[in-house]
Amino acid sequence: MITIALPKGRLGEDTEKILLETGIISQGIERDSRRLIFDVGEGIRAILVRAWDVPTYVEMGTADVGICGKDDLMEHGADVFEVLDLGFGGCTMAVAASQSVSREELLGRHFLRVATKYPRVARRFFDSLSLQTEILKLYGSVELAAVTGLADCIVDIVSTGATLRENGLHVVERIFDSTARWIVNRKSFYMHYDIVSHWTAMIKNYIQGA
Repeated sequence: MITIALPKGRLGEDTEKILLETGIISQGIERDSRRLIFDVGEGIRAILVRAWDVPTYVEMGTADVGICGKDDLMEHGADVFEVLDLGFGGCTMAVAASQSVSREELLGRHFLRVATKYPRVARRFFDSLSLQTEILKLYGSVELAAVTGLADCIVDIVSTGATLRENGLHVVERIFDSTARWIVNRKSFYMHYDIVSHWTAMIKNYIQGA
């Protein structure tokens, strides 16, 4: 039995479509069901989890392969093989602050209070600039932290930038671009090498031909 960790939401739906059209899985997931584990082909099952949790399930071997955003992968620092950039689900990890604050002014300060859902990413970025920071881990809308003055800036995923603009914020610095990634458990990569390699090639060919 090979287990695929599929993320909930649009990312998982787009991935499921690819897996069906390539023939990797023969049946889809019942999205209206409360079930979280599905038989999707002969000897293949899918588990439906939050995108945030996919790296953990794959790293620990509960799932052999999975799909998650580069942002989640970078934050977790999961010890997995990142074998393919799927090219969709694009967004940008960025530093954002009030529109009245320029990049030079913000990054020229000696100390920053930063609000984010991605504390590891934020810490690595500001450490690379030798900039002293206090990182505030938030779980809700981090934009509010910059608007209310709780933080000097935020580190978050930005897609269209509409939410930032509506709240008087702007992107100060882009940290990295994020897209969906096909990841593999290290042990599974060798145990199921032929299957995983074949699946990866099928997905790659599908994406290149799309």
